[in-house]
Amino acid sequence: MHVPVLLNKAIELLDPKPGEFFIDGTFGNGGHAAAIVEKIFPGGKLLGIDWDKKVIANGKNVILVNDNYKNIPMILKEKKLGKADGLLLDLGMSSDQLESAGWRTGRGFSFKKDEPLDMRYGDDSVTAAEVVNTFGEDALVEIFKKYGEERYARRIAEKIVEQRKKSRIITTFQLSRIVEDVYRHRSGRSYSERPPYAAEPSGCRLGRSRIHPATKIFQALRIYVNNELENLDKILDALPLVLKQEGRAVVISFHSLEDRIVKNKFKEMSAQNILKILTKKPVTPDDVEVAANPRSRSAKLRAAQLL
Repeated sequence: MHVPVLLNKAIELLDPKPGEFFIDGTFGNGGHAAAIVEKIFPGGKLLGIDWDKKVIANGKNVILVNDNYKNIPMILKEKKLGKADGLLLDLGMSSDQLESAGWRTGRGFSFKKDEPLDMRYGDDSVTAAEVVNTFGEDALVEIFKKYGEERYARRIAEKIVEQRKKSRIITTFQLSRIVEDVYRHRSGRSYSERPPYAAEPSGCRLGRSRIHPATKIFQALRIYVNNELENLDKILDALPLVLKQEGRAVVISFHSLEDRIVKNKFKEMSAQNILKILTKKPVTPDDVEVAANPRSRSAKLRAAQLL
């Protein structure tokens, strides 16, 4: 069962009340949404957005749209919903999306399973396999550095280009082994054990303390394939089109690239008197939540209110 991260703090900062209209831009399993619905009913409504068609098919009792959260302004206009009292964006991938047999199975988000290199949330973008097998070495290096902050980006890109001349790289295990080989030669460490964890933005542990070497490469490809950072930047710019005056936005991010965008965008918009920042520092899970839900350990929550 997916456990919503920083649930109590998110609800506290969103402060939903009966009769209000809220948007969950990353509906997923509906954990945060369920808590919002409890607060806004009777008389309230919730719009749930998710890129995954299976999420929309399983949702009940809310307005659900199969789309990307970057398109929320367009969705509000098309459905004549008007502006919202609050917006929640939980940018993490749920446990179900990474592991469960029922959600995005076979998309290759995890190097725990040998699956096709897809990594798309939807079906309208280039796959990770296409990137790995057709992009030039310099382009791969840029992706690995920009979105994964990978120190061995050049060598990994070189090895990918070498390998694909022999045969296409089409599975998660194939790509993972290439990265493992580079790290083994660079560090002298062995990564022969199949990694027991999925590729999370926060980093996957191999053994007690080491982060598995393929983590950053998988993160970089997933972010690139789905335009994640660009989409986040776009929706933050559109907050005045999405929220009413005094409407509240809560964003939960899971790695430094996302958090940096949210932090800088909120600062920029605050300086322009567009919004006020409600969280001077990012809110992080306490030890109790991390112990109960280890995936929450890298979560950072930032909130703002439109002026």
